[in-house]
Amino acid sequence: MSPDVFNTAMAVLRFAIGVVFLAHGLKHFRSREKTIRWAESIGLKSPGIQWMFMTFAEIGIGLGLLAGLLTAFAAAGVVAMMVGAFWTVHRFAGFWVTARPDEGYEYVFVLIAVAVALALLGPGEWSIDEALEIADDLDGTTGALFIAGGLVAAILQLAMFYRRPNQ
Repeated sequence: MSPDVFNTAMAVLRFAIGVVFLAHGLKHFRSREKTIRWAESIGLKSPGIQWMFMTFAEIGIGLGLLAGLLTAFAAAGVVAMMVGAFWTVHRFAGFWVTARPDEGYEYVFVLIAVAVALALLGPGEWSIDEALEIADDLDGTTGALFIAGGLVAAILQLAMFYRRPNQ
């Protein structure tokens, strides 16, 4: 595979997830009260803190991925956020995103898989990580450790803040 093909593929993956996360963060920012009510309805305690965390984490993750800045860290953030989304909402509906009334977990599964691939393979040459000459220091095993950290962060966040609402 030519380097240009690899770099294009990494840029496309970073762009796709970066746009999704940035858009979600901006949506939550603009709809603070609605997001707080939703967080509370799915069983998250301290929903105002949850709003702030999810909003600014999603914006930061999105910008980081778009720029290719601390890509493995941003990918770990994707994993943390999507594990939380899986556990609080999507697991109850099964695999298919078309399940109703809630959506299944196929979407969060794909986002997690792409984030893991980005952390392991790195952002590609068209990234700030590469310009700062830190891309090779953050991919591979280090990227896997970041992903493990994202998983631990999700578990801790859920243990501290999640209680399944009575249905």
